[in-house]
Amino acid sequence: MTVVAPETGKQISAPAGIRSIELEITGTCQLTCNHCCTNSGPKAGPGDMTRKDWQQVIVDVAALAIPAVQMIGGEPTLSPHLPHYIAHALGLGLRVEVYSNLTHIRPAVWAALSRPGVTLATSYYSDQAEDHEKVTKNKGSHARTRANIIAALDRGIPLRVGIVEVHEGQRVKEAEAELRALGVRVISIDRARPIGRAADPAAGGPTTADLCGHCFRHRVSVDPDGNVSGCILSRFLIAGNVRQQRLTDILNSDRWDEMTAGIPMPRAACTPDDSSDCDPASTPACLPSYPVSTTLEATA
Repeated sequence: MTVVAPETGKQISAPAGIRSIELEITGTCQLTCNHCCTNSGPKAGPGDMTRKDWQQVIVDVAALAIPAVQMIGGEPTLSPHLPHYIAHALGLGLRVEVYSNLTHIRPAVWAALSRPGVTLATSYYSDQAEDHEKVTKNKGSHARTRANIIAALDRGIPLRVGIVEVHEGQRVKEAEAELRALGVRVISIDRARPIGRAADPAAGGPTTADLCGHCFRHRVSVDPDGNVSGCILSRFLIAGNVRQQRLTDILNSDRWDEMTAGIPMPRAACTPDDSSDCDPASTPACLPSYPVSTTLEATA
């Protein structure tokens, strides 16, 4: 499948280097994590994007030869259409990752996650419930996430876990040790970025200096209302809206090129010096041990 410009008849592709796209299929989440870069939570709505809108975006992603989609939120498992989106993407030859808080997984979602070509990612903050829930603001979330990490491993679903250091004294190393003992092979550690709920109002809002440099160049993001940016950490830089323009037109626009040029070049360092894995953005990068055949491509 290709996208052809009607005025010229020429094939259109995504800008060179774009390896994955984040689809925020809902803004709603059961948790209100301190560092959430999208301000998701129980009171946030699903967004203006319809099932038909998301289907068209997935079609355009495949046509533009972007190899992988990451379905995120909010909490993507709260979308009743998640299994359909996964099947739709796989049917078009895309690789799929679902980034979930793993607090509740329906049987239909487990079935979708177990399909070949699908990988799973989650966040984990501490080996102790009280410490973990200090971040999530949801009592019982630690036990539910831990149980579903074990369930995913038991099902043989490729899993990576990100630990974000949010508050002083957080048991990050202990969380990592526990995850390794459970059998999680791919673990990354990052810091909270001053974006979204973690932003400092006195600082005047996020800036491009808070970005790792891979957004726009290697990543694309579509939010629940259809706004397109470089990643969920760069949502303050909107290049267009897929409910008003086709994704191909946005990615091949002068505005996209201008925004890309304004982003600092990617940092050379990787975890733990300065994680370009960007777990606050839920995007994999320096993960050579993660299954290459099924995961999103590395961005480091």
